[in-house]
Amino acid sequence: MNHELNAILAIAGRDVTKLLRDRTRIIFSFMFPLIFIGILGQSLQANVASSLGFNVLLFTFIGVMAQTLFQSSASGIISLVTDRDSDFAQEMFVAPISRYTIITGKILGESTVSFILVLSILILGLIMSIPVDWTRLILILPAGFLACLLGGAFGVLVMSNLSGVQSANQVFPFVIFPQFFLAGVFNPITHLPPLLFVLSRIAPMTYAVDFLRGLYYLGRPEYSRVVLHSPLINLAIMSVLFLLYLTAGTYFLNHNEKNR
Repeated sequence: MNHELNAILAIAGRDVTKLLRDRTRIIFSFMFPLIFIGILGQSLQANVASSLGFNVLLFTFIGVMAQTLFQSSASGIISLVTDRDSDFAQEMFVAPISRYTIITGKILGESTVSFILVLSILILGLIMSIPVDWTRLILILPAGFLACLLGGAFGVLVMSNLSGVQSANQVFPFVIFPQFFLAGVFNPITHLPPLLFVLSRIAPMTYAVDFLRGLYYLGRPEYSRVVLHSPLINLAIMSVLFLLYLTAGTYFLNHNEKNR
């Protein structure tokens, strides 16, 4: 048991160390929230907030925070493909530890990285004087770890079916970027055309974003306008998806490694 736990911590620690050495990723962690919140959020607030009946800038701020936690964990799993191409993953897979230990360590590491990166969003919120209830936000922030876990498991499922870094770089943005809009990061998705409604409910990011929004807006007058499901329903769906993605992703990854 201690052997497996040490392996998880070692794999997770490697991802955190890689982040601290990757200045480009740290810089871009500030740039994307600035674009999404500072430009898109401000524009929506100025043009449609009065008709929607709630503060769109705050709505976008919470959405981008949840999206960052989910996406950063998912995209960080691309390092599995990089490691596989550089044969580092081969060394891990021949080690006397469970495949689930390896995947758990990767997800834990990327979840920790996501929490470090989300600090840029909190700093941006302070700089822009977004009307955030900081006490409430700090209280619900630990729940964001669940969004990280779901994103990491989703990343494992996607990456386990990709053959190399080039394939990952082409396919992964295709499955992530549409979810920004399908999950309602910037806009309410309570009313959608049938096709978009189905795609929205299939997208796992939808439940991560709605989960954190539900916790933040719980008890506030605008709750029914900005939240799709109660936090408990979102939590149940996220738990099922996490187990499904983790099990299937680990199976496919293990199967593909054996066939290399």
